[in-house]
Amino acid sequence: MNVLAVISQQLTRFTALVIILAAAVTFIEPATFSWVKGDAQVVVLGIIMLAMGMTLGKEDYQILAKRPFDICIGTLAQFTIMPLIAIAISKLLNLSPGLTLGLVLVGSCPGGVSSNIMSYLARGDVAFSVGMTTFSTILAPVVTPLWMVYLVGQTVEMDGWGMFRFMLLVTLVPVAIGSILNIMFQNKSWFESVRNVMPGIAVLAFACIVGGVAAVFGAQLFESALIAVAAIAIHNFLGYVLGYLSGTLVGANTAKKRTLAIEVGVQNAGLATGLSTKFFPTSAESAVVAAVATIWHSVSGSVLANLFTWWDRRNGIEANLAKDNSETAKIAKSLEKDLIS
Repeated sequence: MNVLAVISQQLTRFTALVIILAAAVTFIEPATFSWVKGDAQVVVLGIIMLAMGMTLGKEDYQILAKRPFDICIGTLAQFTIMPLIAIAISKLLNLSPGLTLGLVLVGSCPGGVSSNIMSYLARGDVAFSVGMTTFSTILAPVVTPLWMVYLVGQTVEMDGWGMFRFMLLVTLVPVAIGSILNIMFQNKSWFESVRNVMPGIAVLAFACIVGGVAAVFGAQLFESALIAVAAIAIHNFLGYVLGYLSGTLVGANTAKKRTLAIEVGVQNAGLATGLSTKFFPTSAESAVVAAVATIWHSVSGSVLANLFTWWDRRNGIEANLAKDNSETAKIAKSLEKDLIS
């Protein structure tokens, strides 16, 4: 099991590379991931969310109770900045309906568990990051369909109620199961071994989702890649900037501002990819945007975290900003298990 944990750590460390490799393999042999559709895709998405749920314990829900203002402000910033920027960029760049659909879908999704790791690496407020991810995931089955109906529902056939039901199935249910298992068995050595392997399994599941998109929309991926990358890059960059500024507006400390930048800028693009192929199967471009965003967010978030730590070293800041409070220290210690020393 220790070997599997090490493999899991490596997969987590090189998430972007694994996803790119999956896409490359699919272009060479499309049948490799052609099975990732329908019910199989639902199961793969459920595995990703189960892995996230297994990182949530009693301490995380205590954070929600102890820091409601911080987390509500952060989640509000995430669920307003990213969807509205997405539709603005779409209009500014005159994107096609399919690209607009994909960009808005990415912007309307909650944060992913990878943002927690990035916040830790950036010396952000990790407890705050976990709280935001948890709360945004809980709200997503309601908020994401509402934003989609409001922003693109008039131009795209949109089943908001169906998306709500689907997101309950693939987000809240597996997250709840994983969290309950974590609370019940977190002190068991066998469960810790399983939990240490889950990040790597989640990365492989992400790769399967992207590979499935590439298998179905391989030709369109090349046709739309350039403009999709440009739109995603602008969207992601503005999310980082406005997330950081939103922290400044509410008087947050440096650690919280860094966390807000990452939590707002980095979305659960893997979920967006699954939603796109499930609810907009004829829109190749929307799936392309979500798949490309999965890679882009992983790379840019890691780069931003490294830039923050480089800035600290350059300015002689030795204090670990991620440990400003006891809740953060506890979460940071648990996250260290998923990182390469």
